[in-house]
Amino acid sequence: MGSWAVSGRKTSSMLWVLFLVFLFAHECSGFYLPGSYMHTYSTGEPIYAKVNSLTSIETELPFSYYSLPYCKPPQGIKKSAENLGELLMGDQIDNSPYRFRMNVNETIYLCTTSSLNEHEVKLLKQRTRDLYQVNMILDNLPAMRFATQNGVSIQWTGFPVGYTPPQSNDDYIINHLKFRVLVHEYEGSGVEILGTGEEGMNVISDSDKKKASGFEIVGFEVYPCSLKFNPDLMSKHKMYDSLTSVSCPTEIEKSQVIREHERVSFTYEVEFVKSNIKWPSRWDAYLKMEGARVHWFSILNSLMVIFFLAGIVFVIFLRTVRRDLTRYEELDKEAQAQMNEELSGWKLVVGDVFREPDCSKLLCTMIGDGVQITGMAVVTIVFATLGFMSPASRGMLLTGMIILYLFLGIFAGYVGVRLWRTMKGTSEGWRSVSWSVACFFPGIVFVILTALNFILWGSKSTGAIPISLYFILLALWFCISVPLTLLGGFLGTQSEPIQYPVRTNQIPREIPARKYPSWLLVLGAGTLPFGTLFIELFFILSSIWLGRFYYVFGFLLVVLLLLVVVCAEVSVVLTYMHLCVEDWQWWWKAFFASGSVSLYVFLYSVNYLVFDLQSLSGPVSAILYLGYSLIMAIAIMLSTGTIGLLVSFYFVHYLFSSVKID
Repeated sequence: MGSWAVSGRKTSSMLWVLFLVFLFAHECSGFYLPGSYMHTYSTGEPIYAKVNSLTSIETELPFSYYSLPYCKPPQGIKKSAENLGELLMGDQIDNSPYRFRMNVNETIYLCTTSSLNEHEVKLLKQRTRDLYQVNMILDNLPAMRFATQNGVSIQWTGFPVGYTPPQSNDDYIINHLKFRVLVHEYEGSGVEILGTGEEGMNVISDSDKKKASGFEIVGFEVYPCSLKFNPDLMSKHKMYDSLTSVSCPTEIEKSQVIREHERVSFTYEVEFVKSNIKWPSRWDAYLKMEGARVHWFSILNSLMVIFFLAGIVFVIFLRTVRRDLTRYEELDKEAQAQMNEELSGWKLVVGDVFREPDCSKLLCTMIGDGVQITGMAVVTIVFATLGFMSPASRGMLLTGMIILYLFLGIFAGYVGVRLWRTMKGTSEGWRSVSWSVACFFPGIVFVILTALNFILWGSKSTGAIPISLYFILLALWFCISVPLTLLGGFLGTQSEPIQYPVRTNQIPREIPARKYPSWLLVLGAGTLPFGTLFIELFFILSSIWLGRFYYVFGFLLVVLLLLVVVCAEVSVVLTYMHLCVEDWQWWWKAFFASGSVSLYVFLYSVNYLVFDLQSLSGPVSAILYLGYSLIMAIAIMLSTGTIGLLVSFYFVHYLFSSVKID
């Protein structure tokens, strides 16, 4: 047995080292550090823009850029390499015909379409009415558009497919783009620079300083408009022919209407503007798009209030328990026996407090999954706070979370099986528990995503997970997560079970009747942890569903740590309250005292759908939103419930081990 334990510890250490090596090896190409991905261009050097999926805040169904009759690149459509996170988010990055030449201001002709047929007109009108945006990327920067809304200038990424004037039944397509590219002149210095763009890492040495000198792209702005061209005249041009500069019309008659048998000509012009913005700061304009300081003050105010409330609860609780323990321990044995007969409270459930709960296997399974989710969230947010996860690395945040979840299965199996062994007093059935831990939460997510995927497939959206990716996810699940969870379960059988400080009676004690149901108090307890979340939850939901960037991970880390403290305190206080009324069935109540915050998170998501996502149209979009919100709520329930139960368990263990009991 000893050799098995040593072997298990060595195996665990080796796996942990391999996990760290794999994590850093995988993620290093996705980290965004100042100076890491700089690409300099010489004057006249061609630069090609890329296009991402068409997106809309009304439908949340992404579609391919080339599903609409846009000009195609002469060398054909080529998809960019995409990571796991990009595929799951529905990103489909393709090359485009938009070609720029560094520091060359020009107006360019692209193409003229053939006569629009009924299907193309219907599709263009539908995408226009659903407010679909075209998302372009240049040197890894999204195109930024400036618009005026209710007299306020706002920044947005992408530009609309078309627009519908007020009090008009006609739709007009955006077919002329004015690009403004901000460049910063860079002169090679004596320091080594890791540079690259997208071709791979390389080191620029002193001998290559002159080659490194050039211009960096630090901004990418687009000003869209609709122009009516003479298709017969324009079709005589070839792609990339120069045109005279044109101005956007103010009269609606000079705009390109979407109508059958119309031929649409696409043109663009580009202007390069020198800027003082340095390359490491080029994302600042995107990350500061919210701009309102009142949001930061609201977050700080919320944190201060929660700290204050949690402090009061904690102080009151400590004083109460300490007074109880001190009063109990000062009595002699005869007085203690008399006190036990006369008084009610937690002392009377000493023979039942560690009795095995109902559905103990399910509880162990949920605790194991909760450990896995909590570990994934903490490590991901810490890495993001340190600057290793950036919007410049598309999909890497989600990819990193999946990889972390897979490898943290070893801890999930260990905790789940050890808790099972503590409850049962034997290792019998640990394989079943390990398999349940490995399949419970991923199975729920798999079922929900499959149902949503059928909806996306029916809509022909790029957000649908390809069949090949399904097999990849299943392979990762059963080849990495499941074996590691089973290994963790085996290590859990080798560790010593936690010894209870008191014996459990054979006959369970009757629980006194109460005037109100205990679950009412448990559900109400979730409001305090929710108070730490709801402001940050608004920003997270806005970043997911309204296409905004979320990058205040420092605040999110503070909120997460505060949430852990509040969940622990709430569960401990409620556990103590239940024990004081001689209710020894505290296991599930401790789990849901903090886990009930997920109910409020889901209700808040529904509230956000009704009042903040009023533009969301159609039952398909609402089902997608509610499906993803349900996954988020279940993950939060498992994570917060695990924190509450584990802390409550150690509190109860400490409480009853501190009292002299014969």
